[in-house]
Amino acid sequence: MHLPQLTVYRQDRRHRALITLAGEIDLESAPLVRAALARCLSDGIRIIDVDLTHVTFCDCSGLNSFLYTAQKTTEAGGILRLHNPPPTLGRVLDLTGSGFWLLGLPLGQVPPSLGDAPAPAAPAAPHRNVPLVAVLSGDVR
Repeated sequence: MHLPQLTVYRQDRRHRALITLAGEIDLESAPLVRAALARCLSDGIRIIDVDLTHVTFCDCSGLNSFLYTAQKTTEAGGILRLHNPPPTLGRVLDLTGSGFWLLGLPLGQVPPSLGDAPAPAAPAAPHRNVPLVAVLSGDVR
């Protein structure tokens, strides 16, 4: 059995958390990502910053975990933002148009560094009849 090669570190400041991920996010490790992010919500965290500086790989199951949690965070009145995605994930975010949801920026713009800057205001989400998670679960060609 292949063990997930992913490390998750969490640092809280009041109602804000910084989740730092290192390693590979794939089908086996994505549940760990989803659980760590869900734990933030259950702990009352409403601003979740995810630092991907040390992520070497992220497939669609990782992206799905981020989209699912972003949707849940928004429903709870919070915000989830990815920072420093690796180039391959940045390309997937651009191709799928999900950078708007996960980076909070128009396509093609670089996300801010994590520093101590306050979190950006959440953009108004467009009305969608289809849940974000369902969009990634089908066979898209």
